[in-house]
Amino acid sequence: MRNIINTKRKLITFDWAIKRLLRSKANFGILEGFLSELLKEDIVILDVLESESNKDNKIDKFNRVDLKVRNSQQEIIIIEIQYDREYDYLQRIFYGVSKTAIEYMQEGKAYTGITKVISINILYFDLGSGTDYIYKGTTRFIGLHDHDLLELNEKQKQLFKKDSIESLYPEYYLIKINRFNDIAKDTLDEWIYFLKNEEIKENFTAKGLKEAEKKLSIMALPEEEQKAYEHYKDDLRYQASMFESSFGDGYHEGEAIGIDKGIEIGFEKGIEQTTKKIGLKLIQQGATLETIATVTGLSVSAIEHLISTEP
Repeated sequence: MRNIINTKRKLITFDWAIKRLLRSKANFGILEGFLSELLKEDIVILDVLESESNKDNKIDKFNRVDLKVRNSQQEIIIIEIQYDREYDYLQRIFYGVSKTAIEYMQEGKAYTGITKVISINILYFDLGSGTDYIYKGTTRFIGLHDHDLLELNEKQKQLFKKDSIESLYPEYYLIKINRFNDIAKDTLDEWIYFLKNEEIKENFTAKGLKEAEKKLSIMALPEEEQKAYEHYKDDLRYQASMFESSFGDGYHEGEAIGIDKGIEIGFEKGIEQTTKKIGLKLIQQGATLETIATVTGLSVSAIEHLISTEP
């Protein structure tokens, strides 16, 4: 007996859904389901917030997707999807959370008005060293001598409307998709299975998945959207291949002068190859030199060289 829906009804990747579909209030139920399963509470989304990273463009560098939403508790949730290695990623998400917290603090208000930010990072590469596939990061204060946990007093609980110091500070979730072994032990795992395989098993019961199965079917897209989606998937595979091959070449080149240097060279080569790929696409689309330079950061002479060497 088959447990998985027909492969012809494969579902849209989550990053594409965020770019094209999940920003609509009519589809909030899908996103609310995922967030509710991850955060272990019923999440209600009030609205989608503007983000400088909210670019609906197939040439977004490294396929990063930021979605900022505000929930019914006035907390801001950032969802980011990352396909390619980024060695300073932990520092970058810290920067993004800090910037968001300050950005949404009203000028002249007391510090009690600082917005709680939750950072959810869906990663398709292995970040750091660890055996789990979901990590949660919070802030706690532990006594150096008594090893007790610092708690809010009753007045502070009333002021902040929170029960713990930990709940005042940002939360970070790192979901390492490639670490998941495809065995869904609970409803959160059912969502991770979907994120990894773009499929939903018939017996899955996680919040939001049934709605996702209906609305995120590739076959439900208009024909033009289906073509755009397939083109996007091809681009994604090409970029992954280019990055891996460039990283490997650079790593081996750098082995003679040390592993760290090899990693650095590989990373730089991956960026260089991806940038050139973007430049070539823009050239083929007839973009002006100024536009290509702005998007890629390449010099005009480098762009002219690309044009002269294009087959």
